[in-house]
Amino acid sequence: MTQETRSFQAEVSRLLDIVAHSLYSEKEIFLRELISNASDACDRLRYAALTEPGLAEGDAGYRVVLTPDKAARTLMVADNGIGMNHEELIENLGTIARSGTAAFVDQLSGDARKDMSLIGQFGVGFYSAFMVADRVEVRTRKAGDAQGWLWTSDGKGEFTVEELPDAPRGAAIILHLRDGEDEYLEPSRLQRIVKTYSDHIALPIVLKADGKEETINTASALWTRPRAEITPEQYKEFYHHVGHNFDEPWLTLHNKAEGVLEYTSLLFVPSSKPFDLFDPERKSRVKLYVRRVFITDEGTELVPSYLRFLRGVVDSEDLPLNISREMLQSNPMVARIRQQLTRRVLTELGKKAGEAPEEYAKFWENFGAVLKEGLYEDRDHHDALWPVMRFRSTTRDGLVSLDDYLAAMKPGQEAIYTITGDNLELVKKSPQLEGFRARGVEVLLLTDPIDEFWVPSIGSYKDKPFKSATRGGADLAKIAAGEDKEKEKPEPPAKLSSLIAMFKLALGEAVKDVRSSERLTDSAVCLVADEGDIDMHLERLLKTHRQLDTAAKRILELNPRHSLIERLAARVGEAGASEQLSEFAWLLLDQARIIEGEQLPDPPAFARRLATLLERGLPAAA
Repeated sequence: MTQETRSFQAEVSRLLDIVAHSLYSEKEIFLRELISNASDACDRLRYAALTEPGLAEGDAGYRVVLTPDKAARTLMVADNGIGMNHEELIENLGTIARSGTAAFVDQLSGDARKDMSLIGQFGVGFYSAFMVADRVEVRTRKAGDAQGWLWTSDGKGEFTVEELPDAPRGAAIILHLRDGEDEYLEPSRLQRIVKTYSDHIALPIVLKADGKEETINTASALWTRPRAEITPEQYKEFYHHVGHNFDEPWLTLHNKAEGVLEYTSLLFVPSSKPFDLFDPERKSRVKLYVRRVFITDEGTELVPSYLRFLRGVVDSEDLPLNISREMLQSNPMVARIRQQLTRRVLTELGKKAGEAPEEYAKFWENFGAVLKEGLYEDRDHHDALWPVMRFRSTTRDGLVSLDDYLAAMKPGQEAIYTITGDNLELVKKSPQLEGFRARGVEVLLLTDPIDEFWVPSIGSYKDKPFKSATRGGADLAKIAAGEDKEKEKPEPPAKLSSLIAMFKLALGEAVKDVRSSERLTDSAVCLVADEGDIDMHLERLLKTHRQLDTAAKRILELNPRHSLIERLAARVGEAGASEQLSEFAWLLLDQARIIEGEQLPDPPAFARRLATLLERGLPAAA
């Protein structure tokens, strides 16, 4: 095979441009990323060799070797792990072959420091080599294959691939260093970097320099060490390794379970939101080991999907070493580990919520929408989930728990009121909330798509039903408004019932009903859903995703104390008023639809009516 030249995927070219021109202050992290990848490659071969011992070819002493060459100005990072074949080289080093590519690229801002963090989150740390190298070679042979390959690139848009018959098993990455990067040829500098970032790697990292070989890391699995012997810095660097993240862990959970079921877990909650948090596959990123042997990091189901933001490892003493990935999903021991881990994580989050509410608010901003999925999916852990739930509301600036909400309920209030929408600021301005505000009744503001599903599926909390503020049955009359408010409340217009009857006649089948409102204080009109009908926001959500074709008819509520409604009611019975009131009925219905963010069924008719109204209000031309 002759040398073939290929172009990088557009997303990779953009990423490489950011890396090459990065002013990132800690360029040395490139070595951490390459060592982490090498460690993963060895882990994968160790697992594959359990069922196919021939893959290890008698060389099962897995290790990573660093070889600086001052004369050639190269640094080689080599492993004897799983290696890559021709197709894998092109896929892994020429494209971003993971779901969420578009989301990843959309988040690239051009700010080098921020974008380097995203690059780490995306798990493509190999490209960080171009921070210090102007040319990179990869010599590789996949375990079990006879043919080796050479991949070469200067990171400027293209790469070449050609056969390399004498390539050893694994991968050797050779960095041709840029001018000014000679510090990465100094053995002492490499030792310090490894000690800082990669001491936790559970296989030897060997430095070959000056005719000597020296293992420069502790080479024992960090999670097996006693917690008292591990520094916060070591935990942080292990998090960077296992999570391929550049941020710091927000919470570290290190625990050893003993007894009938023995396992060690070292789990981290990130401090920033992973880019693929809302990927439809909702995969967990927790790695499974069995007696220090890596098994898999996909499909383990060690934690439920609503805890998929967790990063870390679980090391079991009881699972069979040769367990297949398919068997994991039905293994009862895995199910028990999952139960215990879930309970522990939720308990620790609950402690954090109570002891450090400001810190917890940052966590909730990142992961609250995901955590709420558990309310819908995992009834077994509702008792542990409720204490970690937090919400925005109409009466407080910060977050509120449901117990806080219950403690603040007004006399006569029998339900937990909610309102759903897509945008927090717009939801706050909804006219349906006016009556609740007037009575000081708190309403929870729910703006995550999952809110439309967990609320109706649960129905109540501590015997208090959840009730939408946009439904007709939000009975505010039972809730005291205070003596002063009652005295201020004027009588409704005398002809209100006649106006309502005319509106019903004019609108016909366009609405389910027209009635006087208890909820409105400032707005003239609003739309509400009848009891038993689908919530208006959920209906819009389902229609957007083409899961609903029909629309439920809504109730148009009129504010009897609004000056516009009073003036319209006063016109009932006047000569020629009937036609004008009919036009006003349609205008007000369309106004209510616009406030709800709905599409108008007949925009030209709305524009015509509005133009006619404006014309009437202007004095005639001289």
